[in-house]
Amino acid sequence: MARVVSVFHSTKKQITVERLLTLSTVVVLVLLWFIVTELKLVSDILVPSPHKVIKSFFEIAKDGYKENSLLTHLGDSMIRLIGSFLLVIITAIPLGLISGYNSKIRAIVDPLIEFYRPLPPLAYYTLLVLWMGIENSSKIALLYLAGFAPVYISCVSGVRKIKNDYIDGAYTLGANSRQVFFHVIFPACLPDMFVGVRTAIGVAYTTLVAAEMVAAVTGIGWMVLDASKFLRSDIIFLGIFIMGITGIIIDGIIRVVESKVVPWKGKE
Repeated sequence: MARVVSVFHSTKKQITVERLLTLSTVVVLVLLWFIVTELKLVSDILVPSPHKVIKSFFEIAKDGYKENSLLTHLGDSMIRLIGSFLLVIITAIPLGLISGYNSKIRAIVDPLIEFYRPLPPLAYYTLLVLWMGIENSSKIALLYLAGFAPVYISCVSGVRKIKNDYIDGAYTLGANSRQVFFHVIFPACLPDMFVGVRTAIGVAYTTLVAAEMVAAVTGIGWMVLDASKFLRSDIIFLGIFIMGITGIIIDGIIRVVESKVVPWKGKE
């Protein structure tokens, strides 16, 4: 019992130290940014001061940007991102699990994934616009394709690295194929699945700017691109911070869900 208590306090202390290190990293970076801009080591056009970025945030929060509020820009980006992400989850996960379980299906699907996966998003975005128009459907499709491959590949990898002993043991105990899939294969793949999901949301978010480049008038990515035309580096920095913070929040939500669904991860 004393050993368990000792390990608990040691782990708690380690987490506290790690959080302090994370906080100190952020503080140091902000201080360096402040010092560089205050001493005017770099042109204000290239690197705006923290005060200027904060001022731009309050101005846009109050008056909006190009006739649309900040919440509208953020909301439209989130609709495109989360809409595509939900489509990825309900299609890539089942297909990845089935492909990992069935080599014939994998032989059919893998060539398609491996062909388009290395392609830059803008290479096929013009085709999506021609096929689906300039509305949200083409943008969601682009983000969907960007996020599909990481989730699919992680699910296939998760299935293929399951030890045969687990599957054979389940069959020996009288389980059928359906029970083996849902009670052995699926739980064993969850850690890899969440890695793929977290990777996919990052890839999709980085593609968001490309998705909002063509015929968009709202979105955080579009706001950054539009501001760059007028050398508004303060708005560019603001947009980057908003995308970074929302990305961290979304990833944090996924990690919380993962801790509830896969409590055994890292405790083997």
